[in-house]
Amino acid sequence: MGSRRQARIAAFQALYAWEESHSDRKELLSFDWMDKKPDEGALAFASFLVGGTLDHLEDVDKHIGAHLKNWSFERLNRVDLAILRTSTYALLYQKDIPSSVTIDEAVEIAKRFGAPESYRFVNGVLDGIRKANLS
Repeated sequence: MGSRRQARIAAFQALYAWEESHSDRKELLSFDWMDKKPDEGALAFASFLVGGTLDHLEDVDKHIGAHLKNWSFERLNRVDLAILRTSTYALLYQKDIPSSVTIDEAVEIAKRFGAPESYRFVNGVLDGIRKANLS
């Protein structure tokens, strides 16, 4: 598994943990809560993703909410929400990463950690956000 995938998984797990406990940001970004930490490069990218997502959380959540069809934001399970948040942040603010890479990575993480149909849901929401933000 590549370093960037490990970083995205660590970022998703951090945001999941944050949603559960609203942990202190410094503690969250230390990744001391992880049993097996990724390499330094992956941790740096994960920190960037988590920090950026939290810094822009209101905007990220607004974009997610706008692309939920027949589904309320409150009904999202926390795994899907954490995946959507990191990926939406990347789509909106990391223009140097192709949107197809961001979406593919999110789908793979959803397949591994989400419910059986999570990957389809995640793909649909992120594709809607991508299309709405084409520049």
